[in-house]
Amino acid sequence: MDTLIIEGSSKTPKVVFDADKGDLLLEGRSIPENSLEFYIPLMEWLDDYSQEVNTDTIVHMKLEYFNTSSSKCILDFFRKLETISKRGNKISVKWYYEEDDEDMLEAGEDYEAIVGLPFVMVEQEEV
Repeated sequence: MDTLIIEGSSKTPKVVFDADKGDLLLEGRSIPENSLEFYIPLMEWLDDYSQEVNTDTIVHMKLEYFNTSSSKCILDFFRKLETISKRGNKISVKWYYEEDDEDMLEAGEDYEAIVGLPFVMVEQEEV
């Protein structure tokens, strides 16, 4: 299965989904004009990945900021991962936030409360 790589921009996050390693990375800002259009290829990749998961999966969420429409897509992304997890696959989420960014920490905690996936909150020093 091919690795999905999407270069980040000022409005969209960098995406590196490596099926062989079980590492999924979303990093940067998620404020696209059309969130659905951006996230559909990610969901389609997850559909394919779910058919051949062969390792533990770690999701690295390193978002600086996301808008409301992205938050719905991110929730759908986590729900799809939750479905994969319920089939017996080990999936965990590392939610990164800057040390003074209470809003991003709270967003991670909110997602953790909604979906049945284990989250680890990772505090980072501001760059």
